[in-house]
Amino acid sequence: MAMRSEYCGLVTEALMGQTVTLCGWVNRRRDHGGVIFIDLRDREGYVQVVCDPDRPEMFKVAEDVRNEFCVQVKGLVRARPAGTTNDKLKSGQIEVLCHELVVLNASVTPPFQMDDDNLSETTRLTHRVMDLRRPAMQRNLVLRYKTAIQVRNFLDKEGFID
Repeated sequence: MAMRSEYCGLVTEALMGQTVTLCGWVNRRRDHGGVIFIDLRDREGYVQVVCDPDRPEMFKVAEDVRNEFCVQVKGLVRARPAGTTNDKLKSGQIEVLCHELVVLNASVTPPFQMDDDNLSETTRLTHRVMDLRRPAMQRNLVLRYKTAIQVRNFLDKEGFID
């Protein structure tokens, strides 16, 4: 069985009513008095996961989840209630109702928030692995990859051997 069926940022209204399997990092966890919301992040973006207390075993796991835990979620894609949509996200019209939650790797409290843009160079280099998870660094890695592949394709077409 595959670890994931979709990337978090690619879950949209087109998957409404389907069961998906997602893997990613917990970006934020919010407890709203009985319902836990998890903003799950991977290389493609974010999706909101809703953990209801109707499934006690899963809910117990959700209570212990913290920022930067790496988790696998299986759940049903459904529309967000009216007034709770987020137009800034591709997945902002939907949420995933969690049926199963597995912690793949727990994490200590991160030394900084992933969305913090005012980090010192020393902090970034000291915690380089964490720094590479930040969205700005992810964009840089993708740009580097795309540039390298274009150069390699051009050189290959011209008959160069690496």
